Amino acid sequence: MPLDFQNDAADPAKTVADPQLCFDFCARPAVAAPRQKAVRQRVNYYAGLCAEDTVAQVYTRNGARLLEKRWRGPDGEIDLIFEDGARVVFVEVKTSKTHVNALQRVTHRQMARICASAEAYLGSCPQGALTDMRIDVALVDGQGAVRIVRNASMTI
Repeated sequence: MPLDFQNDAADPAKTVADPQLCFDFCARPAVAAPRQKAVRQRVNYYAGLCAEDTVAQVYTRNGARLLEKRWRGPDGEIDLIFEDGARVVFVEVKTSKTHVNALQRVTHRQMARICASAEAYLGSCPQGALTDMRIDVALVDGQGAVRIVRNASMTI
């Protein structure tokens, strides 16, 4: 039997008197705070992966060759490692709504960890610590635009 909503709503005898049986389709369901945090963390994780892929495309378009993604060193993770000619380029990717906000998220302590991990990576290179290298910070804004701060370890 098909439902006829217009006739049911017009007929007062068929209206629901018990408010517990009514649905409020505009009300948002209550979501527990830990669940919201987990969802936000997952969204941030995938946004970071997407930003890393975008930055990798920028570097490869400019002639660099991707060596490592999310390389884990003894002092922390390096997001991207490229070979640009004879130089090894270590890239920390930061994403936020604006480039300024992304840059503000890079701390001195974090740069020190990246430098230490970069030294460990250079230990596996044929020339070791004599390898020409650079540490960049790639900033990705909410629109996906990329800005690269070259040799960031000297400026931050």
